[in-house]
Amino acid sequence: MESSRAGTELQGKTVLQVLPALEAGGAELGTLDVAAALRGAGARVLVASSGGRMAAGLGADHIRLPVDTKNPIGLWRNSGRLGTLIAREGVDLVHAHSRAPAWSARAAARRARVPFVTTVHGAYGAGSAAKRAYNRVMASGDRVIAVSDFIAEHVEELYGCPRDRVRVVHQGIDAVAFDPSAVRAQEKVKLRTAWGIPEGAVVALLPGRLTRLKGHGVLIEAMRGLGDMNLVAVFIGSDRSREAYRRELESLAEGLPAHFADHTDNMAVAYAASDVVVSASIRPESFGRVLAEAGAMGLPAVSSDLGAAREIVRHGETGWLVPPGDPAALAEGIRKALFAAGPALAARARAHVLAHFTQDLMCAKTLAVYRELL
Repeated sequence: MESSRAGTELQGKTVLQVLPALEAGGAELGTLDVAAALRGAGARVLVASSGGRMAAGLGADHIRLPVDTKNPIGLWRNSGRLGTLIAREGVDLVHAHSRAPAWSARAAARRARVPFVTTVHGAYGAGSAAKRAYNRVMASGDRVIAVSDFIAEHVEELYGCPRDRVRVVHQGIDAVAFDPSAVRAQEKVKLRTAWGIPEGAVVALLPGRLTRLKGHGVLIEAMRGLGDMNLVAVFIGSDRSREAYRRELESLAEGLPAHFADHTDNMAVAYAASDVVVSASIRPESFGRVLAEAGAMGLPAVSSDLGAAREIVRHGETGWLVPPGDPAALAEGIRKALFAAGPALAARARAHVLAHFTQDLMCAKTLAVYRELL
């Protein structure tokens, strides 16, 4: 009886998700995945955002509103716009994914007396009382979804959010797209050629936008101690107008086997063309999508021992965790990962991701949160 009821609780319900924009990113991908899962459960889904290239995937379910504004007057106006939308469309639950739209969405949801859910996607900076007050809205939902255990602890400790309102729902990756068996050998060869990888060389891949927080310089310095490994470091990520930082990195890497690529159309191929993935972040990551994607591809990982990386990388089994900002430790971790790489490690890494970090699991757990409130 209970399982049958759980399968029908969302039928006919309308859920409104709100986020600043639909350009790119983990929150955006998760929003679209949850929207699809809601439709599959017989619910109606609406997504309010300021727009973006991913909005086309929602069609008529996307409501374009200027919810990306942080202007106080704009927030007040958006609460009215969202209130009108909630009443007109018969919305049963509101789910906010970011701070600015959360202020508007919470006010509208409270007036309409419908449940309000937030997802905390990051460990927001809280260096001042004003900043903490602004961030606190994300801990004010009837349910607060944290994208990792690390974020759950952050929300509880910094904002005093009661543990019984927090639900950990790890971000999920597409285990079908990120499957080594789905990548053709010629695709790997083509990409390695484009990267200029010599025959027989091994590749250490660091994906991520060009910002100091990602620790690109730590990997470059680590390369100086790996000259005997026939290793090439490949950095994939846009500089997003940080040309000076890119030039700084290229200068630092001068004389070392390193390649900088703005992007790739298929990250699964990039992982398949590599031998180890590196996350050298010098600040904690709220989740670590790169580590989960690489694990699904059977790739060993070497990551800074910070934040949610500890949940994704099983130290000594699927990869290695090393002290952040330490080139020598990173170099040693890469050595260990490359020596341990093989079918057994690949199987363990993929099995771990499939058990904890897939889109299907993320959607099922998110819908379970909705069912608690509806």
